[in-house]
Amino acid sequence: MERNHTMIQFFEWHLPADQNHWNRLKEVAPELKEAGIDAVWIPPVTKASSPDDNGYSVYDVYDLGEFEQKGSTATKYGTKEQLHEAIQACHDHGISVYVDIVMNHKAGADETETFQVIEVDADNRTNEISEPFDIEGWTKFTFNGRNNKYSDFQWNFTHFNGTDYDAKEDRSGIFKILGENKKWNEEVDQEFGNYDYLMYANIDYDHPDVKGEMISWGKWLAETLNCDGYRLDAIKHINYNFIKEFVSEVAAEQGEDFYFIGEFWHPDLRTAADFLDHVEHGIDIFDVPLHYKLYEASQKGRDFDLQTVFDDTLVQVHPLDVVTFVDNHDSQPNESLESWIEDWFKELAYALILLRKDGYPCIFYGDFFGISGDNPMDAKKDMLTKLLSVRYHKAYGDQDDYFDHPNTIGWVRHGDPSIEGSGCAVILSNGDEGDKQMFVGKEHAGSTWIDMLEKRDDQVTIDENGYGCFTVNSQSVSVWIKQ
Repeated sequence: MERNHTMIQFFEWHLPADQNHWNRLKEVAPELKEAGIDAVWIPPVTKASSPDDNGYSVYDVYDLGEFEQKGSTATKYGTKEQLHEAIQACHDHGISVYVDIVMNHKAGADETETFQVIEVDADNRTNEISEPFDIEGWTKFTFNGRNNKYSDFQWNFTHFNGTDYDAKEDRSGIFKILGENKKWNEEVDQEFGNYDYLMYANIDYDHPDVKGEMISWGKWLAETLNCDGYRLDAIKHINYNFIKEFVSEVAAEQGEDFYFIGEFWHPDLRTAADFLDHVEHGIDIFDVPLHYKLYEASQKGRDFDLQTVFDDTLVQVHPLDVVTFVDNHDSQPNESLESWIEDWFKELAYALILLRKDGYPCIFYGDFFGISGDNPMDAKKDMLTKLLSVRYHKAYGDQDDYFDHPNTIGWVRHGDPSIEGSGCAVILSNGDEGDKQMFVGKEHAGSTWIDMLEKRDDQVTIDENGYGCFTVNSQSVSVWIKQ
């Protein structure tokens, strides 16, 4: 039987801008594989508007740390050569590499241009609040440092449909660009009336030249890096029809095993499910509704009903189309979507994504290696390593749930005959110390089970009917395995 797969997001928001991150990945690839991680999601590899930028203020998508542009040859994370070496090291250890790509906008333009716009209401982008007027916008991208290598496409204001700064008046706002066939893309999230516009110079995917260029680039990048998939950033702001076409075109060249995971950040299950339907389930998306359930549980403590933790989540209704996660770079403290899972609940949350049969779990760099910056946080590597070991060695087979108490829930994984010693019984509590009678199978009658996480010193003896009374500490998790 194929072993369980696990992904790690290999960055957090406050990594040092030392241009050494690709080297770090190269060095720790053996450790990741040893821990049971077989895929890494790496940050944007393309040149951003400054050497300190995390990569989401994307400037030149063909510069992977090769050209002297925006104050540096390397990106925040390193040079193109170091990137290639890191990817090769991952492949040498059987680890797939998924590259974060930012296709919603461009930043750090080389020149300004004058063009007509209409200002729109930030809270309702369908509401125009001005007459047409001229602005001087940063929308011309010439990439002189690259000198047309790989692509001679140069961007100007006709390739965008919105921007947020008028250099002539030194004024910010949301400005819809006017011109032939210019409008907000309609196949996007409907928050704020229309959520096509997010930031910077907003790429217009109704423009045929833009679509052709970005699809061509997507194919080039996959071929150049020999990567194994893409993480698509901010897709609720990008024309859904383009996303579908992009995925189809790249997959046609790279093969059906090339993986696509999209960031569709929306807490509403129906909205996220509708997106999956729109793209015909051609990509996976992160289970944001589950993240917010875990966040709510960590905030409410024993007042949260654990029986409902998977209600209204993607993993419950589309288990084959989701990546489950606890936290990421946007949810970490002081960031744009801060919704950090409290420490007391973190281990329970990871058990809920790592030890169950559904979903493709992704652990966060900040939890595994720690968070840097002004408010550093310690790593939780020991805790995660134990849970990853359970996932890799034990969490297989049919699953029986015991979601029958608001504060104490459990489930049994019955194991797979092809993986010796597999199978486990998991029990969680967000309240008092508890126990739960769970069936592990008559074939285990008389056997002794112990807590693999070493939280409990007691042992459980399975009765003649195949049941055991499994225990858990207050606000804790235990994983019971056959001794």
